[in-house]
Amino acid sequence: MACRVSLYFVGTVNVLRIHEEAKGQALINLRTAIVSSDGVLQQWRPEDDNPCRWKGVNCDPKSKRVTALSLPNHRLSGPISPDLGKLESLQFLALHDNNLYGAIPPELGNCTQLLSIFLQGNYLSGSIPGELGTLSQLQNLDLSSNSLSGIIPNSLGKLNKLSSFNVSTNFLVGPVPDDGVLANFRNDSFLGNRELCGKQIQACKNSGSGSSGSSQPPGSALLQAKKNSGRLLISALATVGALLLVALMCFWGCYLYKRLGKNDGKGLAVDVSGGASIVMFHGDLPYSSKDIIKKLENLNEEHVIGAGGFGTVYKLAMDDGNIFALKRIVKVNEGFDRFFERELEILGSIKHKYLVNLRGYCNSPTSKLLIYDFLSGGSLDEALHEYMQSGRATEKTDVYSFGVLMLEIVSGKRPTDASFIEKGLNIVGWLNFLVSEQRQREIVDPHCEGVQIESLDVILSIAIQCVSSLPEDRPTIHRVVQVLESEVTTPCPSDFYDSD
Repeated sequence: MACRVSLYFVGTVNVLRIHEEAKGQALINLRTAIVSSDGVLQQWRPEDDNPCRWKGVNCDPKSKRVTALSLPNHRLSGPISPDLGKLESLQFLALHDNNLYGAIPPELGNCTQLLSIFLQGNYLSGSIPGELGTLSQLQNLDLSSNSLSGIIPNSLGKLNKLSSFNVSTNFLVGPVPDDGVLANFRNDSFLGNRELCGKQIQACKNSGSGSSGSSQPPGSALLQAKKNSGRLLISALATVGALLLVALMCFWGCYLYKRLGKNDGKGLAVDVSGGASIVMFHGDLPYSSKDIIKKLENLNEEHVIGAGGFGTVYKLAMDDGNIFALKRIVKVNEGFDRFFERELEILGSIKHKYLVNLRGYCNSPTSKLLIYDFLSGGSLDEALHEYMQSGRATEKTDVYSFGVLMLEIVSGKRPTDASFIEKGLNIVGWLNFLVSEQRQREIVDPHCEGVQIESLDVILSIAIQCVSSLPEDRPTIHRVVQVLESEVTTPCPSDFYDSD
């Protein structure tokens, strides 16, 4: 009997060791797939015997199996390893607001205990895996602000416990499934997908009721997809032909320009030589490629009118007196070209009185340049001290803005302070990083003396809630005022106000 017990114990230990090794290897494979980050994964060392101590990894205290993987806002660049599907006890996956690209691995469907998936704010492409529809315990799914394409799988409608769902700002097409839980979500879960349709957004073509594909006969969705593919191919060929014609004209313009004379090369800030091409939208930029390129190559630091996290803005004055704003985008990661094309596709197709008009763009091997109408009223940075994240004009965005303002007051820094930009973050990203490290008090301005710790903690708590990435998690402004009036006194007396 003692021998049997001993053998059983040894066998159990071996099984646990195998699980430990598989768990660690899955995380190591994720680390290997990531090509760059802010250094957070350097703490993941293969020789460690316990991956549960790694940053962003949480484990069950008894079984020692990984239950949570949280690495948002760490500038992770690379694909998501399919080996994450081996973490069968995973309940929480948060990789949002990074630079991840490639497809969402369908192997995530093996993590049947998943409760939350947050992958928003990346460069993920391809289709949404239908395997996610097998995660019967899933409560939160956010895939917004990526480059996902294809249809929304009908299998997602079977996630009966889903309470939060967001696929906005992608390239999804087709009808939203209306025969399951997805019918319960409002239009803000689907906005920003121009070819997506359904009762929550725009009515589907050839459907008087605006219902989704669940009412279509079998095979009709596939047939429609093939038709769309054919139309897309024709459109793509036409676009390529037009771009080739424009490129030929640009090369001819460059040739004439080189024959007529070159810039003296002093203090150049923008270089568009070597295969530059000018593409114009709406046909309302009345200049030749030669004229525009000549002006671009004469720009220098004296023409800078603004700067942000993605590049610099120049003032472009043409010979006829017209003025434009030129945005030069810097390449930040491997998914940059996709981002550039995405911004062009969205902005170039829109002309609205409340949007700055995108006139055209210049694409060269060394520079990505957007040409906008010039607005003489100044920049948002001057007016609002640069509001880094945009949104629809709702009460929730106002609350977000107020949260940013509170962070400015507490930290004594602007949202785009150089100390944030050099880390690839803004003031909200830096706060989120400090919160993940339980160091949120470090955002407080060291010159802010005499502050009551209780009041400071309340202010930070309110600010964290106000700048939540999920609008529904932000408090109402009425609630914010209530808390401030009842629990907070002025933390940092200012010379601009009297002592009363």
